[in-house]
Amino acid sequence: MFERIKQMVIKEFIQVLRDKRMKAIVFITPIIQLMLFGYAVTTDVNNITTAFYDLDKTFESRELARRLESSGYFNIAYFPESPREIQPLVDRGKVLCAIQINNGFSKDLKKGISTEVQVIVDGTDSNTATVAMDYASRIIMKYAKDIGSNTPTSSPGINLNTRAWYNPDLRSRNYNVPGVIAIVIMLICLLLTSMAVVREREIGTMEQLMVTPLRPIELMLGKTIPFAMIGFFDVFLVTLVAVFWFDIPIKSSLQIMPLATAIYLLSVLGIGLFISTISRTQQQALMATFLFFIPAVLLSGFMFPIENMPKIIQYGTYINPLRYFLVITRGIFLKGNGIEILWPQMTALLILGIVVMTLSSLRFRKRIG
Repeated sequence: MFERIKQMVIKEFIQVLRDKRMKAIVFITPIIQLMLFGYAVTTDVNNITTAFYDLDKTFESRELARRLESSGYFNIAYFPESPREIQPLVDRGKVLCAIQINNGFSKDLKKGISTEVQVIVDGTDSNTATVAMDYASRIIMKYAKDIGSNTPTSSPGINLNTRAWYNPDLRSRNYNVPGVIAIVIMLICLLLTSMAVVREREIGTMEQLMVTPLRPIELMLGKTIPFAMIGFFDVFLVTLVAVFWFDIPIKSSLQIMPLATAIYLLSVLGIGLFISTISRTQQQALMATFLFFIPAVLLSGFMFPIENMPKIIQYGTYINPLRYFLVITRGIFLKGNGIEILWPQMTALLILGIVVMTLSSLRFRKRIG
């Protein structure tokens, strides 16, 4: 069995590498995509999930929270009781922004002296972090001005201290480039897998394969293993360019990257295999691939925040493997997250991959048989 699969894998590599256009897709397209997305344009932000840490607990601090929420830009979903509760919220991506009101906030405002408000933002997405800080600054300074106009003494001042975690320079490419890894793997593996089986059927070699001792499971493995290896190679290639060309930081150990990539490939190759079973020609396979790929990118959170989408669309993103792998790659590169933080995404990705690969394998065997 292993010898037959080995020969099938060698055949697939020869067939891919002897085609100049296919070599361009495997080796050049990832670099082109990386360059393009490395300089991508960012988008507007609203409904920013926020944690409000109120040490003062007065009317003035509650009024500031009310103004933040009523602006439509901030959604205060968490009220931590200690500083230790803030970091896990940001680490796990539950909040984008955390605002801290210190003791004496109300007294300082009433006395007309300076006080401080701390705004912490997750700088992983530099555009979102910049917009969030700008919104918070404007709302807080407007509130200070209103308080000052109602105070008979000198106008109080608020010293606003902002910090960007994980991406201190707020570089958009630090956010975009790690996401390209997930997009490149999906595009390359979908194209190669979906077209491989169809190509055999289209040129008439599928019948020749069926009269060989190859069983359906061996044929399926022989078709998918080479593209999984190409996927790992593209991850390595894009990571090298990201680190040495774009100077993207790597905050975590890359040891969990191969494991996460393998789990991700399980679902991507399964989808490609399914597309190959519903397509009769390579043109149909190509169209079906892009009909899946473009919505997957749009609904992954790569270009637009999932929180800004309608609720019914948000539920649909849970069956998108790209959504989970984006969180994993950005967590590894920018946040230094380990398995203890990323295990929910990896678990969801594994379950989705098993389901997709099982359904695709059953349909593949039925179609071949």
